[in-house]
Amino acid sequence: MKRSLSFILFLLFNLHVFAQSAEGSGPTLASTDMETSGETESMANSEIAIIPEPVSIIKQAGHFVLPANIVIQAHKSPELKQTIAFLQERLSTPTGYYVSTISAPSATATIKLIINETNDAAIGMEGYRLNVGPKQVTIRANKPAGLFYGVQTLLQLLPKEIESKEEVKGIKWTMPCAEITDYPRLGWRGLMFDVARHFFTKQEVKQYIDAMVRYKYNILHLHLTDDEGWRIEIKGLPKLTEVGAWNVKRVGSFGDFIPPTPDEPRNYGGFYTQDDIRELVAYAKDRFVNILPEIDVPGHSLAAIASYPDLSCTPDAVNYKVRSGEKIMDWSRGAPPIALVDNTLCPANEKVYVFLDTVISQIAQLFPFEYIHMGGDEASHNFWEKNDQVKELMKREGLKTIPEVQGYFERRVEKIVQSKGKKFMAWDEVLEGGVSQSAAVMSWRSMKYGTEAAKAGHEVVMSPTQYAYIDYMQADAITEPRVYASLRLSKSYEFDPVPDGVNPAFIKGGQANLWTEQVYNIRQAEYMTWPRGFAIAESVWSPKEKKNWANFFARTEQHFKRLDVAETKYAPSVYDPIFAVRRTADRNLLITLSTEVDGLDMYYSFDNSFPDRFYPKYNGPLVPPIDAKVLKVITYRGKTPVGRMMNMPIEELEKRAGKR
Repeated sequence: MKRSLSFILFLLFNLHVFAQSAEGSGPTLASTDMETSGETESMANSEIAIIPEPVSIIKQAGHFVLPANIVIQAHKSPELKQTIAFLQERLSTPTGYYVSTISAPSATATIKLIINETNDAAIGMEGYRLNVGPKQVTIRANKPAGLFYGVQTLLQLLPKEIESKEEVKGIKWTMPCAEITDYPRLGWRGLMFDVARHFFTKQEVKQYIDAMVRYKYNILHLHLTDDEGWRIEIKGLPKLTEVGAWNVKRVGSFGDFIPPTPDEPRNYGGFYTQDDIRELVAYAKDRFVNILPEIDVPGHSLAAIASYPDLSCTPDAVNYKVRSGEKIMDWSRGAPPIALVDNTLCPANEKVYVFLDTVISQIAQLFPFEYIHMGGDEASHNFWEKNDQVKELMKREGLKTIPEVQGYFERRVEKIVQSKGKKFMAWDEVLEGGVSQSAAVMSWRSMKYGTEAAKAGHEVVMSPTQYAYIDYMQADAITEPRVYASLRLSKSYEFDPVPDGVNPAFIKGGQANLWTEQVYNIRQAEYMTWPRGFAIAESVWSPKEKKNWANFFARTEQHFKRLDVAETKYAPSVYDPIFAVRRTADRNLLITLSTEVDGLDMYYSFDNSFPDRFYPKYNGPLVPPIDAKVLKVITYRGKTPVGRMMNMPIEELEKRAGKR
C-alpha cells in the first residue's frame, strides 16, 4: 500500500499548509464554472436528489403514492431473486406495508421490473429506464444489473425514512412522477477496502458492500495481505493464518507504536476461511459486485515472511514478527524506502514462485473475477542490493538495475496468474521494471502514471492519491486521525478518470482507496468513505458534462439525512472552517477563515468560551489577542449550527506560520 510514504508526504503536506498560510487563503476548491444559481437553487429545493446523477431526469406533474398493499411484478429468475428480495425488504420494513411479488404480467402491479425483450442500445448492460407515473412504477433494463441499479434510484425518490431499519409512522410514502434514463459512464466503479492493516469481519465486509451498492459501485477491491496481516486461508500453508493473521494490538498513531515485547500476546487480527470467501463472493455477486482480490508482493510481505522465513533473502527473517504498527521503513530519502526489516519476498528464490503458485491457484479458484491484483508497490531495494542471490540472478538474467530485478519478478508472477486463467493487475510501480503489454495497471501515485500506461497500451484503473485516497484527512488536522495528507470532498469531486489525450478504450474506470492504518473499526470506515464515496461514484457513473459542485453538494446534504436514518456514519467535515495563517509585516499572526461550501457564517471566540451565532461573526482576517491560547470557531447556516466546534490552538497556528 501507499501508507509507507508517510514521512515524505507528511513533509509535503506541511509545506502545502505553509504555502496556503503564506498566501492567506484557503485551499483551491472544486471548479464551479458549470454552475448557475438557478440550477443549484432548483436542485437544493427539489424532491429529486439522486446520487450519482442520472443521465436524464424529466420531472412530471403529480406524485405516485405507495399503496398499503404493494405488488412487485418481476420475471422469475435467479439473477433477479436478490433484487426482488432487496426491494421487498426495503419497502416493507419502514412502511409497515404488505409487499407481495408476482411473475405474471399484471396491469395493476405497483412496481414492474421488466427485462427488455428487444435490446435497448442506448442504456447498455447496466443501464435502466425508470418511469414513475401517478398509478404505477416501471423499471426496464436489458440485464438484471440494470434493474438492480434502477431499484437504487427508485428508493432515493422516496422519503428519507425509507432508509429506516424499523417501521416509521406518519410518513407520506410518495414519489415525484418522473422519467429517468440512466447508464454508467465507466464499467469499473470501485472501492478498495484494506482488511489487512486491521481485520474486518465477514459481516462488516457485507455491511460495506450494502452501502456501496446504493451508489452503484460494482467492484470491491479487497487488500488481503500486508505487513500487518495475512487474511485468507491457503490450504497447505497453514502458518499464513496461524502466524501471519495475528499481531499485538496497538492504538494511537500508526507507524509510531512502541515495538511489542516478546511476551505480549499476539491475539489481535483474524482471517477469512475459504468458506467465508465463497460466502462473500456470492453475497457480492447477488448485488452485482465483483470482488478483486489483492495479494501484495514482493513488498508489504512481512506477514508472509514471519510465517515462512525461507521466502526472504535475509537470514535474520527467522526472527521477524508480524508488524503491529511499529516503524519498519525510513522514507527520509524518498522512494523507494529504506527498509529497517526486509519485508520483501526474495526474487532470486525459487521457493517464492512455488509459494506464489500455490497461493494464486487457490485465489483463482475462490474469486471468479477475471483479474487478480498482485500489488507491486513500494518494494524496498536495500536488502536486495547487498544480497548474493540477487546479484547472481542479475548476472544470469542480464539485469542491470534493481527495478529490472522487480520487473523480472513481476513478469514471472504474471505468467503464474495467466496460467490460472486470470488477468494480472498491479500498482503503477511495476511499469518501472518493465511488464508485459497484457498487464493491467492501477495508477495510484498520480494521473500521470495511468496516462502513460494507457498510452503504452495497458488497461488502466485510475485511483490517484490527489482525488481518490479516502484514508486522507477530510478536514483540518486538529479534528482528524493524523494522516500525512488531506483530501477534501470538493477535491474528490474534481476527479475525472479519463484524462484528455488518452484513448478512453484503455481506461477501464476508477476507484477510491480506503487504507486502514488509522481505521480501527467499521464505523470509522464509514466515516472515511462517505461523503467522498459519493463524489467518486458520480465521477465514474455520471456524464462528465453533468458534474456541478454546488448541485452535487445540495444533493449530498439530502443524502446526509438519509445516512442519518440508515444509521450509517459519515464525515460532516465539509462544513468545518478552513484555517489559513501568515505573518504580518510586524510578525503578528494573521488568521484567515474560509468554508468549502457557500452560504455559511462563521462565529468565533478567543476567550476559551464556546461561540454560537450571538458571538462575533467572521468578516475578515483575525489577529489573535496577545495572550490568547485558542481560537474556537463554529459554522452556521442561518440560525442553525452545521459545523463542528473547532478548537484551534494558537500554538498550532504559530507553527504553521513559521518562525517569527
